[in-house]
Amino acid sequence: MPAYRATFSQVLDRLFLDYVGMETYLIFNRGVDLPGFATFPLLESDDGRNMLMGYCREQIELAREYGLGVILESPTWMANADRAAPLGFGAEDLRRLNRAAISLVAEARDRFGDAPTVLSANIGPRQDAYAPASQMTVGDARDYHLPQMQSLAGTEVDVASGFTIAYAAEAAGISLAARDVGLPCVISFTVETDGRLPTGQPLAAAIAEVDAASDGYPAYYMINCAHPDHFGAVLGQDEELSRLKGLVANASRCSHAELDEAKTLDDGNPHELGQLLGRIKRDHPGITVLGGCCGTDLRHMTEIAAAVSG
Repeated sequence: MPAYRATFSQVLDRLFLDYVGMETYLIFNRGVDLPGFATFPLLESDDGRNMLMGYCREQIELAREYGLGVILESPTWMANADRAAPLGFGAEDLRRLNRAAISLVAEARDRFGDAPTVLSANIGPRQDAYAPASQMTVGDARDYHLPQMQSLAGTEVDVASGFTIAYAAEAAGISLAARDVGLPCVISFTVETDGRLPTGQPLAAAIAEVDAASDGYPAYYMINCAHPDHFGAVLGQDEELSRLKGLVANASRCSHAELDEAKTLDDGNPHELGQLLGRIKRDHPGITVLGGCCGTDLRHMTEIAAAVSG
């Protein structure tokens, strides 16, 4: 049974770690081929499942060491129809693999979970997160993301988390699709070096738009796939940003365009990243979810845990 789904709005009374940087680590540090930047195909092999289980175990053990909770993200960011089709996966494959992904993180929670462990279904955007070729309406986004939500509803997942979302209408559609199947929802926007969404919309305006379109359904909002230097200045500027509870940061200060062209991994400075997030946490006590995105690994997560737990 889901451990926190019914009480999700009360979960974040404590600090949680959240890691979504596995793709860049596997590609650049481990030499793993991830066509389409997708990790869900790893569920098809014993080696892949063991690799995913190892990441879950590391995050749980790190959270336990520092007295924190942990949010385990399922490897389903690319497990939607348009992203999976070029890889040869159809609708039935996606139903099976989305469920298998939650089974894997649930097994990790049960095997290693002596830290508070939330299971999150990681929901990715339909198109390029940084430069979507077109934008859906709220209704179209709801219809598009609903099949993935339906495949998750009967699992042990606690929350559906839309990550690296570039525009408000898709975020609202994800929120409504989650509401349709009775799942709590979190929305994590990505921002550019100026702290605005890739569309140019200010973060506070995007949050207000999603709340208006979904009757405030998301439990909270986050930022991911950006360096603290990119979003630090906008925190606390608007009332809507009181809804912001999570920061999952890139290791690199590069823009998304620069990262897309990079041939080597910019893993930044793990200690500095931890200190920057620790400082933001002290300045903004309402932030309760912190972690690493592109370019980060266990070194960065350890520095983040040390900085925010202290």
